[in-house]
Amino acid sequence: MKILENISLKPFNTFGIDKKAAFFTTVSSIEELKDALSWANDHNLPVLILGGGSNILLTQEVKGLVIKIEILGIQVIEETENEVFVEVGAGQSWHEWVQISIANKWAGIENLSLIPGTVGASPMQNIGAYGVELKDVFQSLKALNKKSLEVIDFSFDECEFGYRESVFKHQFKDQFVITSVTFRLQKQPKLNLDYGTIRETLKEMGIHNPGIKEVSNAVIQIRKSKLPDPVEIGNAGSFFKNPTIDSTTFEKLLKRFPTLPNYPNENGIKIPAGWLIEQAGWKGKKIGNVGVHEKQALVLVNYGNGSGEEIKSLAQQIQNDILQKFGIDLHTEVNFI
Repeated sequence: MKILENISLKPFNTFGIDKKAAFFTTVSSIEELKDALSWANDHNLPVLILGGGSNILLTQEVKGLVIKIEILGIQVIEETENEVFVEVGAGQSWHEWVQISIANKWAGIENLSLIPGTVGASPMQNIGAYGVELKDVFQSLKALNKKSLEVIDFSFDECEFGYRESVFKHQFKDQFVITSVTFRLQKQPKLNLDYGTIRETLKEMGIHNPGIKEVSNAVIQIRKSKLPDPVEIGNAGSFFKNPTIDSTTFEKLLKRFPTLPNYPNENGIKIPAGWLIEQAGWKGKKIGNVGVHEKQALVLVNYGNGSGEEIKSLAQQIQNDILQKFGIDLHTEVNFI
């Protein structure tokens, strides 16, 4: 294990924010992770765990130890006639894992193509896109307790998944480091084509009998048409969660906004945050070095020299405006550091 000092985190976060870590290391095994945590404990330092850096906003220098997780490995641990259970290392690129599953004809995560980040981050906020969430394919995970350095198995129920939520964002926040995730995938695909423009995109691509590869390609095409590439423009994908409101609030809003898109769910009625932001006039708006993407109002962007503080201020202005105009609280998906 090599501990580096005074390292810029700009290459390690998709917003491209240039904040420094007092100490920095990478780990490629559980033993190296234990060594790094022990070192931080011995030096009485706080720890920041980094995966792909695709869901964080750095607003300050990091005074402790940043540990970048690079634990890899993909292993089939069980197979049945219809299912396959695959354990994947936390440091594995999410999109690469999706492509590997497709190459092996393992179905279930094709709708989650091109999501940035790593496998280890996926259960923390129960990532989701185009009608599929991580919890739909989740079997279990392994996580290292930061204090005891014991590896604990977490079942589906123990993770307490919700909309962009899990126990690791609340009760166990900052207490565990996820080291691997086990997925339950299908040998016979049950395609999910009814969310967004997947069916329409497949037709435009001339595909009438799609498989999981074709669905993945359609999702990739849709995402590329709407979302900026972090390599070209700093961003963290969707910055805000889609809010869920009660039926009474919805009926009142519908009278004012007859075209209000809505998606009933078990907790109420989900409203697209991007629609709210666009209606409030923020889409494509630029303030200094940061702004709202011109094609997708859910995405805040760094045009090159923006700071985390600027993006945080922009987000707060949007939240205040949406609350004033619609009476709806917007909550962030991105974690502020």
